[in-house]
Amino acid sequence: MTNTKSFTKKKALLIVFAAAAIVLLFILLKNNADTKPDLRTTEGRQMFLQDLGWEIDLDSESHKSVLIPQELSGVMVEYNKMQQNQGFDLSKHPGERCEQYIYRLTNYPAEDEVVLVTLYIQGKELIAADIHSTAMNGFMHGIIKTNPK
Repeated sequence: MTNTKSFTKKKALLIVFAAAAIVLLFILLKNNADTKPDLRTTEGRQMFLQDLGWEIDLDSESHKSVLIPQELSGVMVEYNKMQQNQGFDLSKHPGERCEQYIYRLTNYPAEDEVVLVTLYIQGKELIAADIHSTAMNGFMHGIIKTNPK
């Protein structure tokens, strides 16, 4: 009979430890989620881009509030396809306002061109982004760093 009681105590103790471990895991996950850069601040946007491998000229910052079209058409359809390839979708934000931030990239491999990064932010959420050249026959691609050209 003693074996049955100690087995029950061990089982109860194991359940308590397992529950404590799960609570600790949730706390750690929440703390990690809270360490994401705050895209509402210049420092947060800079940190976000640095995490992706991009360096920006903070003095080049340009900002304006923009309205996403009710319906995407023409060049916006193609732009949104690029956004969808990187996990964004402007068609989920018809007629909504967002903040557009543009910076000059200082570490883009194309040395002879001015290359900009554009971020579209709604609240704390990035809803679209691109990297593009200002040259006449320039380029545009997503913000995930690849080996361009």
